Amino acid sequence: MGTTPLAGYRVLDLTNVLAGPFCCHQLAHLGADVIKVEVPGRGDLARQLGADQALNERLMGISFLAQNPGKRSVTLNLKKPQGKELFRRLVKTADVVVENFRPGVMDRLGVGYETLKQDKPDLVYCAISGFGQDGPLRDLPAYDQIIQGMSGVMSITGAAETAPYRVGYPIADTIGGMTAACAISAALAGRKDNGGTFIDVSMLEATLATMGWVVSNYLVGGAQPAAFGNENVTSSPSGTFRTADAPLNIAANKQEQFEALCRVLDRPDLLDHPHYRIRDDRKRNREALKRELETTLRTSTAADWAERLNAAGVPAGPVLTVPEILDHPQVRDRGMIATFDVVPGADRDVRVVRTGFKLSGAAPSVATPPPRLGQHNNEVYGALGLDDEAVHRLAEEGVI
Repeated sequence: MGTTPLAGYRVLDLTNVLAGPFCCHQLAHLGADVIKVEVPGRGDLARQLGADQALNERLMGISFLAQNPGKRSVTLNLKKPQGKELFRRLVKTADVVVENFRPGVMDRLGVGYETLKQDKPDLVYCAISGFGQDGPLRDLPAYDQIIQGMSGVMSITGAAETAPYRVGYPIADTIGGMTAACAISAALAGRKDNGGTFIDVSMLEATLATMGWVVSNYLVGGAQPAAFGNENVTSSPSGTFRTADAPLNIAANKQEQFEALCRVLDRPDLLDHPHYRIRDDRKRNREALKRELETTLRTSTAADWAERLNAAGVPAGPVLTVPEILDHPQVRDRGMIATFDVVPGADRDVRVVRTGFKLSGAAPSVATPPPRLGQHNNEVYGALGLDDEAVHRLAEEGVI
């Protein structure tokens, strides 16, 4: 099995932009045969998104390149009767269908779960949507920005004077995709005993599920969630501190860590100060304590303090930029970055991140770069019994 526990499973990826493609990105790296089913002519909207306009115009946008290595691409128009019939034939060869249309769209097209399970009774069907398949909001469109706002994430991000603030990357989309990949893997593991499964992934609920501490502090303890900026609401001193040259994160969450911090900074006076003796005292007086610590921290660099504090058992780390962490040996040398040489359609080398885990010490990887739109039409449809002439005719008729 190695790094490909999903080898032998076929996934039909009908998704667009991020949540669904990110889900299927994980499945491809785990060995699944992922076939991306795209709209003829334009494909996944992500093909037109990214920082390089030339790539967008080639329908190989960076946003697409990031989430689609290892997949095959076919084009298919599900609004045409021949397209529906061809899709149902393709489903018979598959184990999983993933889509992120609004609820009801696939049913209206005549290829929803109830129809497809007639062709494939043990099909694992995953529908990713903003709010889920039922409820008063089910029909509303939802993008990451909307979910961040409605989930409460923005209300607790930033400082009191700046919140609500958006998290700096599409966290709700990514969480939705990760949740879907987990659910699909579980459904495949139990399929022998349980048969087919309909998976309903709500990006809103998936995001709330990751906010367990914040939500439970409110539900159980009655604590009103609030924005604390770069401070850790559960402890002090724990947050971002100024040094002589750059910000430094310190997480002295335990009593022994606070004591070690004071020793490294040569501030024994803080240990006996009545406002800082125990965790709850320090939380109540966190701003004053921060000022005291920064008085000393500003005498040396972030790198120096990080080395000294970590050596003393106090978790500390610099605040890095994205380019800095990508070039750091901790990331650079562990196989996190994949390089595809001169990717067809992009006509240049492409570097993208892989998954965030290793299996048996190895980073899961895929062998092929992100595909051109419809690159595998002949290959995939040929396996269904269509010859090149039939595939060409379907293309001329707008079916594929």
